[in-house]
Amino acid sequence: MKNITITIDVEEDCPPMLTSTRGMEEGLPKLLDLFKKEGTKATFFVTGMMAKQYPDLIQRIPEEGHELGCHGYTHERFDRMTEEEARIALKQATKVLRQFEKRLVSFRAPNLQFPETYLKLLEDEGFLYDSSLAAYKPPFSRSRIEGKIMRIPATITSSIIRLPPYLFLPLLRHTTAPVIFVHPWEFVDMSKMPIRQDCKFNTGEKALENLKTLIHAFKAENCLFLTMEERAILEKKVD
Repeated sequence: MKNITITIDVEEDCPPMLTSTRGMEEGLPKLLDLFKKEGTKATFFVTGMMAKQYPDLIQRIPEEGHELGCHGYTHERFDRMTEEEARIALKQATKVLRQFEKRLVSFRAPNLQFPETYLKLLEDEGFLYDSSLAAYKPPFSRSRIEGKIMRIPATITSSIIRLPPYLFLPLLRHTTAPVIFVHPWEFVDMSKMPIRQDCKFNTGEKALENLKTLIHAFKAENCLFLTMEERAILEKKVD
């Protein structure tokens, strides 16, 4: 049966261009409410900083049946850190996030940038799955196992989901098991903010309606909505 994995990168608004958190205050509750209404599970990759600032919201993630994953401590890129800086950032993040969910096994780096030489750091912190690769840009990565870490790339960039559904739905339907990702700030109207056009078009209610359309379309095709861990376990069985 075909499956799809919806992931949410939980961070401040459109970093590094903004430092506001309207996405946390307005966008994340809308996402959680939508998933609850639709009975859909997702994986939320959360930064340690956002978890510290919004504990009540983050607590809803595991309480409502979703997977809690790690998105670093701040939204600083790991490919711009030394190995020791990366080690400290991961330890800080896991210390905070495991207060909400002890089983923290999935990771995604900010900007999908994580040096392969740092994968051992993920192993040391107990992670099993990494989604810091992009299938939509060179070298067009596929799922693979490196050491003890299973790496599962994101299928398309988040802004694609804000295009008209007649454009993005065929693309996803032609993918065996798509992994999509969005951000809470995309579900807040960012049209007047000083950010790139690709970050602010069709944000707010239009983005939420598109995500709802996506969920309904795949439900109609009896598609399974899997968390990152569920998907990884399934891929291992298939292999």
